[in-house]
Amino acid sequence: MNLSASLPLLVLALTMEAAFGYPQRFYAAIGHPVTWIGRLIGMLDRGLNRETDSFALRKAMGILALVLLLAITIALSVLLQRLCLSFGPLGLLPLALLASTLIAQRSLYEHVARVAEGLELDGLEGGRQAVSMIVGRNPQTLDEAGVSRAAIESLAENFSDGIVAPAFWLGVGGLPGIAAYKAINTADSMIGHRTPRHLAFGWASARLDDLVNLPASRLTALLLIVSAALDRSANAAGAWQAVRRDARKHRSPNAGWPEAAMAGALGLRLAGPRVYGDTRVEDHWMGDGRAEASASDIRRALLLYRRSCGLLWALAALLAAAALL
Repeated sequence: MNLSASLPLLVLALTMEAAFGYPQRFYAAIGHPVTWIGRLIGMLDRGLNRETDSFALRKAMGILALVLLLAITIALSVLLQRLCLSFGPLGLLPLALLASTLIAQRSLYEHVARVAEGLELDGLEGGRQAVSMIVGRNPQTLDEAGVSRAAIESLAENFSDGIVAPAFWLGVGGLPGIAAYKAINTADSMIGHRTPRHLAFGWASARLDDLVNLPASRLTALLLIVSAALDRSANAAGAWQAVRRDARKHRSPNAGWPEAAMAGALGLRLAGPRVYGDTRVEDHWMGDGRAEASASDIRRALLLYRRSCGLLWALAALLAAAALL
């Protein structure tokens, strides 16, 4: 698929997902494409990741698992794309509907908004309950500021991983591009951890995920900076300075870019030391503002996020128009 087809496909997919999301009744009836990918990863993990094997062999098996995952995912998505396009230009509509299931604009907004609602309606316990659905850290260690920062950090990072990166790879490679990205990203979330079981087996998935997220993380930061420039209550200069100063200090090669941009735009400090389960992670702060975030700051972050999604759509539409000329 060339850019003159993939970029209009991207515009359609972004529009459909923003309008409808992924209906809950579909999820209840058939699950979600990411859950199907997750089942395949689980099967490969159980079948190829044997604890009795050497570190080197488990690393090789992890590479094999990733190759098999991508081969299956890409082959199926190529077949679906060819089937849709066999109907001519109208085939872009069902193809865009399929692609829209791998973008998460609407659901990300809803999940983060629930944290603000939880804090506003039910206090700290309501916020902790809502934030536990979107972050891996121990919610019982979080005060109101910690809950609010966790929600905003999740919004910034998942804007990159869940929206901008899938959109980028959809624009570059059509349905196979976005499907391959989601397979890599899901593998990283499931097996790309530094645990005894997955340190070797998940190495390839974690490294490839870092690579495929690199362009989107930088683009996400740029979108947030431009969005801040369009908002009198946000600080575009602060976002730019935070990215330049702090983004590369994050323990992730990609998460620091959107988190630093969001922190600087809102006048906050994000990331920093935090607790996952019983493990305390020492990380650099992103931004040099106040650490005492609140539900109102989550609302401000959501407004910046919505404007950034609009900018992403406008950028995709502009590129699609240029590709069609």
